[in-house]
Amino acid sequence: MAKTIIMRKILLVLTVLPLLLSCQHGMTWEKFSMDGHRTGVTAPTADNVPEALGVVDSLTGIYTAPNGKVFADGATPAVASLLIGAQPAMAEVKEIIGYSTRFMKARAPESELSNFVADFVRSETEKVVKRKVDFAVTNFGGIRVDMPEGDVTLDDIRSMFPFKNMLSYVELQGTDLLRLLTDIAERHLQCVSGVKMVICDHKLESVEVGGKPIDPKKYYGVATVDFLLDGGDSLYVARNARKLITTDVVIGKAMEDYVRKLTAEGKAIEYSTDGRVVVK
Repeated sequence: MAKTIIMRKILLVLTVLPLLLSCQHGMTWEKFSMDGHRTGVTAPTADNVPEALGVVDSLTGIYTAPNGKVFADGATPAVASLLIGAQPAMAEVKEIIGYSTRFMKARAPESELSNFVADFVRSETEKVVKRKVDFAVTNFGGIRVDMPEGDVTLDDIRSMFPFKNMLSYVELQGTDLLRLLTDIAERHLQCVSGVKMVICDHKLESVEVGGKPIDPKKYYGVATVDFLLDGGDSLYVARNARKLITTDVVIGKAMEDYVRKLTAEGKAIEYSTDGRVVVK
């Protein structure tokens, strides 16, 4: 099934890949949506590179695009040659591991993709640490690309979660959980699970966790990623924590395994919004 094309490969080869050696805080990232109107190029699988990307003649250097157009001069043949030449090394990540019923984009205040990820962080962390998780938060910035409609490759998931963020568990008293949710409402909305928030003029108007108001004296299990524990994206999830467990489970690898599990069970990736974050 044809997919909405997001051409990331040139960016990864020329710009982003070297920066992966640096820390997350220093990384820059850009995303370009391409419709292929000039060349007819689409995102290739491991088996359809000539059909998806075209062919560069090894003797003349002339590039014939998928739509039949011929390019002999300019940067197009050189870029095409670079892109096509990178495909053998990328064959592994072209493996189709899942299927998505629709295109999903992560956007505030909530979206199908952000809800999918936040709910996964919550359930997976609970499974790993074997403790009840009442609430989960992860950052929109940690979801780097959109979920395509149709076949989902290993590359899609690895590009979605390129950082080695570890699933983490924090135990917070109700007063500190309320402080965290207030910060989220006032500063930057994030992907959340297990909560119903109503926000007006960047102020937390009402909030429920597990369908109930927050009890200031109760302790709550919170799932997140280690990047957000102490200042990442201006969040301090672990502040005043009674307990902190940073696991060795990387969110991207855990998501790969989960998508494979869904596929083995004959299930597609499908999600919805549910009004967990309402902004007036």
